[in-house]
Formats: sequence, C-alpha cells, structure tokens
Amino acid sequence: MLACTGYIVQEFFRFPGFLSPSSEIKFTDVPNGLAAATKVPAVGWFQYTIFCGICDLWLMHQVPTNPPGKLATRLFGEGATNYEYGFLGLPGYLGGKAIEDPEIKKKKLNAEIANGRLAMMAIIGMFFQDGLTGSAWGDWANYTESPLRAFESELGVQPPIGFWDPLGFTKTDDAASFRRRRYVELKHGRVAMFACLGYIVPEYFRWPGDLSPSLGLKFTDVPTGFAAFEKVPLSGWAQMVFFAGSVELFQYVDDPKRAPGDFANAGFLGVPNSYVKAPEGTKETKLAAEIANGRLAMMAIIGMFFQNGLTGMDQFGGMVEVAWGDWSLYTDSPLRALTPAQECIAGTGGPLPDMFWDPAGISSKKSKEEILELRAQELKHGRVAMLACIGWFHVAGGFHIIGDYAVGVHLDDNPLVSLTQMPMGGIWQVVFTIMCLEWLTTYICKPPAEKPWDILGWSDILIEDEKSIWNQFRKAELQELLKRTSAFGPLLCP
Repeated sequence: MLACTGYIVQEFFRFPGFLSPSSEIKFTDVPNGLAAATKVPAVGWFQYTIFCGICDLWLMHQVPTNPPGKLATRLFGEGATNYEYGFLGLPGYLGGKAIEDPEIKKKKLNAEIANGRLAMMAIIGMFFQDGLTGSAWGDWANYTESPLRAFESELGVQPPIGFWDPLGFTKTDDAASFRRRRYVELKHGRVAMFACLGYIVPEYFRWPGDLSPSLGLKFTDVPTGFAAFEKVPLSGWAQMVFFAGSVELFQYVDDPKRAPGDFANAGFLGVPNSYVKAPEGTKETKLAAEIANGRLAMMAIIGMFFQNGLTGMDQFGGMVEVAWGDWSLYTDSPLRALTPAQECIAGTGGPLPDMFWDPAGISSKKSKEEILELRAQELKHGRVAMLACIGWFHVAGGFHIIGDYAVGVHLDDNPLVSLTQMPMGGIWQVVFTIMCLEWLTTYICKPPAEKPWDILGWSDILIEDEKSIWNQFRKAELQELLKRTSAFGPLLCP
C-alpha cells in the first residue's frame, strides 16, 4: 500500500531542494518508478536499507505473543521507550490505542488484509507496465517489443479499447491463425445479429398464414425465445439445419485468398452476386462497424438467453410467451427475499422505482443502521462525482476563471495538469471547506437517523401524507441515485 502511494504521489508532487547535495541531485531529477534505480545514489539505497532494518528489528517489531500485525518497539528501556502501536499505527505516546470493540476491530483488520491484497496486485501491475512501457502509467506506443503489435493495425482495433486481447490468444499466432480467429469472430457476430433480430422482430410482427398446414400450426402460434422449441415441428428444424448447411458449404464459402468474411459471390450487405458496391472510401469504416456490431450482438443475445431462461418460465416450469420474461416470475432470485433491514430502502436504487438493486449482495448481512449508512455514503459519492464531472468539463472547456485569478496566469485546460499548477494554498482552502461541511453535517446539523442522506433537511419540510408532493420527491431521489452511475464514468476515463 505504501509502494502504490509512492508511485502515485510522485506523479503530482515532489519535494523541493536537493536529494543529494554532494552529487547535485534534486528530488525533481529522480524519475518515477523503476527508472529511479538509475538515479538514486548508492548511499541513498544504503540509508533505505538501514532505516528499514531499524524499523523491522526495533521500532516495529512483531512480538511472537502478539496477534499478527500488532507491532511494538523493542528498545532498551521501560515503558517510556517501549510501547505498542494503536489505531492507524499511531504510537502509544501519541495516544494510539487499540480498537476495543471486537466486531469493529475484526471488520477493520479484514479490510486491511483485503486492501493489502489489492495493493500487492496493483504494485505488480505497475512494475510490469513500468518495465514494458517505461512509465508506471505506460504509453503503449513505447512498447515496440510487444508480440501483439503485429496485429494492432488490423480491423477491429478501434477506440475506446484499442487492441484488446487480455487472454493473450494472439501472442503465438501467425498470420494464418489470426485470419482464422477473425473469420470465426465475424461468423459468430453475423449469426448473433440475426439471432437478436429473430428475438426482437416477432415481438411486433408475425407472418400471416400457416407455418405447418399439416399440423394446423400458424406463425402466430409460435412464441418467441426458448418457448419456440416446444412449438416448432421436427421437420421445421430439419429445414433450418439444411438451409444453414447449404449456405455454409455452397453459397458463402471462405476463400483463403480473400479477406476473412469477404465471400466471392456476396456483394454489398451480403446480397448474393450483387452488383451494388459500397461507396468509395467507406469500405474500411463499414467493415469496422460490422465487427463492432457483431461483438455487441454476441453480448446482447447471451443476455437475452439468460433473461429468457431466468424469467421466461411460469410457476409450473412451462415456458411463457414472452422472451423478455417477467421479473415477478423469477421467484428463485436471491435478491427477491428482502431482510427486514433491507426493507428500509426497498423501492429505491432502481433501475425501476419498484426494484431492489443489490447484485453483489452487500446489504444481505447488514443491520438497518449499516444499510442506511451505506445508502448515505452512496449518495455522497454520487454527489461528489456529479460535482467533479461538472468541474472537469468546466476546466476542459477552458473556463477556470477562479483558478486563473488565483495564480495570475491561464491554467492548462487538462484538469489533471491544472491541478498541479494550483498553489498549495488554494488546494488547502478546498480541503478546509470540505472539512467544514463534513463537520457541520456530522455534529451541528446532523441529518435524521432514518434518512442519513438528507443533509438539507427536506424531511422536516415535506408532508409525506401529501402523495403528489412526496411522489415528486421520491422521483427526484431515484433520479439522483441513477445519475451517480453516469457521473462515475467520465472520471474513470480521463
């Protein structure tokens, strides 16, 4: 966790002055990350080693009789020099005390272990990215030795993800193997697009007449989705298989001499033997769009399958007529059985007003007070994120009058860069303002216990019996909860 902090902080702040006056090395001369090993003098590494050794052997010693992680000093003296560390690692002489409540202590220790595991993964990721690209945050253009770069100019490499192969399938691929993967991807995408249309169109339109005159089966008798399996006769399935096989084997046959998915007898939009050609200069764009649409369709049809399978059955196990299902039919959902504590926020959080949304089950074992506190924290984070988005777009659009006035020059329009240009006094003013607001809403104007997110005190003004007023307030509350998600997105993609 300290290593991750060290990586991040140095991207935005360096100590002034010299790191080594004798070697004339300033703190600003030392690059961030692994490259620092080439700049820090040997005496600096020696100092690090001695300091870590002193901490490990004497200042932060693990006494065998203490629980793991509970550190103490091991100096030559009595209570004045030998002490244990308390909450947040504060030493005893500064008032550091262990947490007395066993449940809170267990919760915080578990959180520390979880954060430590996450930080271990994070720092290894930073090491890899630093070693491969020359920076902790990396620049893909600098990683010229990557085996993936051989295919980074192919179709399908498009924003916002770029070249995406997290499982490394293409690391050992040659051109022929990559071509086969692209051909398979295109075929799956095209089939998925047809499948999505097949799911959606029958919801609004059916062919008139008989599907099977011998069985007296009309097109309108066949339901959508999985339920169609029970209605379509065996001869119908044989016809579909025969048709798909004829297309695969005789009509649209792959030619190794042509691009993947480019069939000799298929013209524009796949019309067989079509003489219609794509407009000049648009072929690459349309092929890239097809790949993107196919990928989206593959995800969409899988989602439809899951939703149909989970909600498209009646209470007796039979298929219902609607492919999209009905959430009320999914009685086995673990999210439907609310605990008494969860009832306090039932009907909020959406995506629809009558839903309870907790896919990760965070609230399943929480008390009512803890759930209310989690909702208050969620709303606070959302409000901060919404304000941050407004501030981000404001600065990126070139409107930062207050910052320009404080510094005396026009700050950069990049929000991250402008943050480094702000004087420390201005940053501390922001921090102090936030602390004042937190102090006011925690001690002076504390919100109601039943609605800890109501920091403005609307509960004291609104008359909940007046349904028209209360419904409007509930609608606004739901809108605020939903907007928090969209507010986080731009902040995660700077």
